[in-house]
Amino acid sequence: MFKRNVQSIKDLVLRNLRSQGLETPLLQKRLIEAWPTVAGEAIARYTTDVSIYNQTLFVSLRVPALRADLSMQRQEFVKRLNDYVGAQIITDIRFK
Repeated sequence: MFKRNVQSIKDLVLRNLRSQGLETPLLQKRLIEAWPTVAGEAIARYTTDVSIYNQTLFVSLRVPALRADLSMQRQEFVKRLNDYVGAQIITDIRFK
């Protein structure tokens, strides 16, 4: 009887992405797209731009008062966003 090495498609795709160096950019894109969901609709309404540079998420906001409030919750947002994508993608958030 033959012994088969059965692997899931998910594992094969992830291994292929990792070997081509595309896993991290894909996870970063998913994290950026998750910002409105994790932050909530009210906060997302005042967000103008979201980007990642050197494991830091940069979020541009239109309201300075909201910037101060969210700065106090930075670590909570970092944890929730990383949990959402299932990997340690960012280590900090900067609101500008």
